[in-house]
Amino acid sequence: MPQAKDSPASTRTVIGYVRVSTADQAAEGVSLQAQRDRLSAYCLAHDLVLVGIETDAGISARKTGNRPALQRTLLALESGEASGLVAVKLDRLSRTTRDVLDLVANAERHGWAIHSIDERLDTSSPQGRFVVTLLGALAQLEREQAAERTKTAMAALRRQKRRISGRPPFGYRFEGDHVVPVRSELRLLVRMRRMQRGGSGCYRIASALNAEGGVNPRTARPWYYGTIRAILKRIAR
Repeated sequence: MPQAKDSPASTRTVIGYVRVSTADQAAEGVSLQAQRDRLSAYCLAHDLVLVGIETDAGISARKTGNRPALQRTLLALESGEASGLVAVKLDRLSRTTRDVLDLVANAERHGWAIHSIDERLDTSSPQGRFVVTLLGALAQLEREQAAERTKTAMAALRRQKRRISGRPPFGYRFEGDHVVPVRSELRLLVRMRRMQRGGSGCYRIASALNAEGGVNPRTARPWYYGTIRAILKRIAR
């Protein structure tokens, strides 16, 4: 029986990825070369075939889509040119847990693995997948805690009648950090609400206000359906 041709997964081929975030680091090249050396040593120790190293020099890790070398690496992996991606540290790939998890999900969809030397992470192993599960749980906890902090802070600002956005809601204006009522706008708000409760839609409310010769005091222009709708939705919230 003829022997099947080796696939990237069977030969354990990997593409290395290195990155520095500042132009000075890129010009000096010390950090980049140190990363390359560590990748080569890791692959040698773990019987991985390093088919190439892609480099993003002087580029922030904030967004993965803004890094051409990483995008080239991902395209090569998705097309089956290698079976894994190896980096010195996860923050070389991204500094956000969400981006790292997205990369892991991409790897699982297309059948390649992520190796991170410092974290001793290999997503092709059960231990590596367990670490990713923990990262996902921590990211979820971080999101929920941030949402709770934001909710608490917003509630405190509302109680103090202080601004919570860059634009005051219709019926109010900012004086420094505080929100104060605008009586003429509040009278219009009361009118809109009464018409709405009486069964009038946003088109009818706008038409009625325009027919009376009124204009939107914020813009000095006629009333429009979208404006009325946005105001009433904000009141409802």
